Amino acid sequence: MISTRRTLAAAGAVAAIGLALTGCVAKADATAGSRIGVTSTDDACRVAEATATSGTLSFDVRNEGSKVTEFYLLASDGLRIVGEVENVAPGASRTLTVVAQPGDYYTVCKPGMIGDGVGRASFAVTGKAIEATGDDAAQKKKAVELYAAFVKDQVGQLIPAAQTFVAAYTSGDDATAKAQFPVVRSFYERIEPVADKLGTLDPRLDYRELDAKAEGLDWTGFHRIEKDLWTPAPDAKNADGVTPAWQDWAPSTPAERAEHGRRLLADLQELYDHVHSDAFVTDLEAQGIAEISNGAIGLLDEVATGKISGEEDWWSGTDLYDFVANVEGSKMAFSLVKDFAAAKNAEGKKLVERIEAGYADLEGALAAHKTGGGYAAYPTLSDADKRELTDLLNALAEPLSKLTSTILG
Repeated sequence: MISTRRTLAAAGAVAAIGLALTGCVAKADATAGSRIGVTSTDDACRVAEATATSGTLSFDVRNEGSKVTEFYLLASDGLRIVGEVENVAPGASRTLTVVAQPGDYYTVCKPGMIGDGVGRASFAVTGKAIEATGDDAAQKKKAVELYAAFVKDQVGQLIPAAQTFVAAYTSGDDATAKAQFPVVRSFYERIEPVADKLGTLDPRLDYRELDAKAEGLDWTGFHRIEKDLWTPAPDAKNADGVTPAWQDWAPSTPAERAEHGRRLLADLQELYDHVHSDAFVTDLEAQGIAEISNGAIGLLDEVATGKISGEEDWWSGTDLYDFVANVEGSKMAFSLVKDFAAAKNAEGKKLVERIEAGYADLEGALAAHKTGGGYAAYPTLSDADKRELTDLLNALAEPLSKLTSTILG
């Protein structure tokens, strides 16, 4: 999942609050194609400019704090994520590249990757609306249409699969629900960046227990149901390895199961309604292929979130299903935009070749853990297996992180 709960990477939405201008240094208007410096500390988010001209903008984020941080460019409602850069370790730098349309935005950093963040400030983009022009305009439009169709198809399959899953869970048919759990989640994991942009939707659907408690939220969604299905042993520890699994928790009653199932389906319906709305298409068209490219990058960051550590599906051990689905969704998005990167220049072509090789190597390693029609339980993997997956993930993430800037450069 891309949400605010991760220890390595996160992709959540920030709730709308009053502006906090502390730490924002306004300078001259940045021109299209310019680079804007961002300094993140434990208590501030200093953005070098407060305005820019519409077009391709690159935010160079430097973490001078003591915690892993994130940087967000939020839409005017303070909820929708226009762009994000994740997993910026102390002393490290990463770049967020976006196509910025005219309008009002917010910038914010999130040291520690939980809560509302720090240094929230207004950011204005002036100038003319950006429209696709040139010989590749039709191809770019087609890529956006194909990605929208992919998302709608996945959500369209997710809804009935989730209804069947919930029916088994609420009726007490745990064996059937357990078998369906990782399959249903795969539809969601392939397109999770879409839910990440919808405020509290991804937290409601996909937060783990400790994440919900850390932010004072009511724990709902997939993982609340997961813990019912894989009831922990009396001496089991939670994902932090310290807290007893039974602390402040008890298996759901039939009535509570019915309510958990109802809320899950209602939240998934909200996702379905969004991807079939005019707003979804409008936002996707506004960002264009940069949105697709950033989605490919974000889904790979999802793997680094909890899948690689086994913290995502803590009770079921079905992390490899999520891992594979994230990679599949990432590769799908990459396939729609890779030609634009390859056509830039020789370096762009080499970058695409490296990314393709990285996907192939990672997919090959994952295939080794197939068992029948599914995947091995994550706890059964050896330390060597996990190191191999980590190394291959890092080898792919490095060139993939350059995809958007190459396409828009």
